[in-house]
Amino acid sequence: MQFKWTILAALIMISGAFAQSSTTVSVSFDTIYDESSESLDVVACSHDIEQLGFTTFGTIPNFPFIGGAGVVTGFDSSGCVTCWELTFEGTPTTVLVIDGAGSGTFNIGLTAMNNLTNGQAEFFGRVTATAMQVDATACTLDT
Repeated sequence: MQFKWTILAALIMISGAFAQSSTTVSVSFDTIYDESSESLDVVACSHDIEQLGFTTFGTIPNFPFIGGAGVVTGFDSSGCVTCWELTFEGTPTTVLVIDGAGSGTFNIGLTAMNNLTNGQAEFFGRVTATAMQVDATACTLDT
């Protein structure tokens, strides 16, 4: 009987290790991320995203749900081309990070921000949301 409880305790601990945690972030928008013809050369993650075969914002499968985040600390950062679920007042929006932003912030396209805020992006300007990194497939990338 003791053995069963030991295994159960170990399984609970392992499942907790794989649980994803969320963090509170500030989210704003920049309409540059809504421009489908914009070259990827203008973002910090250009090298990483271009290696996947994309050349403009519009060629990214998750477009226009793209933007910058504080997890990108510079060119070729480990935070590049990561997928995040942002949630504001119960509404989730998945965003592909292709650029940098200030620490603890996300700066996403107006379309993505309107999706997150139920069409209120321009009214709010900036919101406090939760962010959780998710698998790249949630952003329709097969990396």
